[in-house]
Amino acid sequence: MTAPITLTVNGETRRTSATTIADLVRELDLDPAKVAVERNGTIAPRSELATHPVADGDRLEIVHFVGGGSAAGSDDTWSVAGRTFRSRLIVGTGKYVDFARNAAALEASGAEIVTVAVRRVNVSDPKAPMLTDFIDPKKVTYLPNTAGCFTGDEAVRTLRLAREAGGWDLVKLEVLGEARTLYPDMRETLRATEILAKEGFLPMVYCTDDPIAAKQLEEAGAVAVMPLGAPIGSGLGIQNRVTIRLIVEGASVPVLVDAGVGTASDAAVAMELGCDGVLMNTAIAEAKDPIRMARAMKLAVQAGRDAYLAGRMGTRKFADPSSPLAGLI
Repeated sequence: MTAPITLTVNGETRRTSATTIADLVRELDLDPAKVAVERNGTIAPRSELATHPVADGDRLEIVHFVGGGSAAGSDDTWSVAGRTFRSRLIVGTGKYVDFARNAAALEASGAEIVTVAVRRVNVSDPKAPMLTDFIDPKKVTYLPNTAGCFTGDEAVRTLRLAREAGGWDLVKLEVLGEARTLYPDMRETLRATEILAKEGFLPMVYCTDDPIAAKQLEEAGAVAVMPLGAPIGSGLGIQNRVTIRLIVEGASVPVLVDAGVGTASDAAVAMELGCDGVLMNTAIAEAKDPIRMARAMKLAVQAGRDAYLAGRMGTRKFADPSSPLAGLI
């Protein structure tokens, strides 16, 4: 019998008689199809888990996806990195009271893409419900994100694990500058975008509402730029319509407002500015009735898109009567 060895698994010391990563995963009663494993800083391909040995002192990270996010007309679709979608609403998967409520809100929203965070598996309770048990990644596009990453290296590492866990190359990159405002660190964001693009990822990138920065990200390999409307989770709505519109006018890739939406009218404004879509989480998850708010957001995105396509009337300094004044009695 093999003598037990000591490993560090997701930050916790563990004694095991496993000789390979596959043995360890089975010992933890985990489903290999739902996790990704990193051993001593190197991702172990899922197809090779049975041949990857574990040794005394190894450090392993085992991660999975957790909650972190119909079109106006049948022909009004949008595309990113060659993939076409009907819904222009992307929703997050964080802050819900449970996965069931999350799944119900997703259904009401009509969204076809959800953002998901990559987090450590709870090895002490491997049978705990997972997001994939409630939202099927075969029916809804998972968009792994780097929420909570404050350096480009952290973000790149996270997405490498995400690709191993689910095979996704379409990802959402965000690199935060500091915890109080959650504003993006654009220097680190740009660096991470370049690395990811070279590795074959298709990064949709959270950024400041800066037309120059947005163009730089596009040139670095971003397949979509996602300027904030206001700070993450603030619900303040679109704070700078001028710069968002400038980003839309200058972009050759999709532009989606990401962060700051609080209610349906905010989503409509984003779409009226010509954005290709809107991403939101807190506005739905923290509503008193998340499912009803999800429906409202779906309709608001459709209405805003229709208004943009219709072409709004011009603004005037003075009144212009709807009915002719000639012929008054």
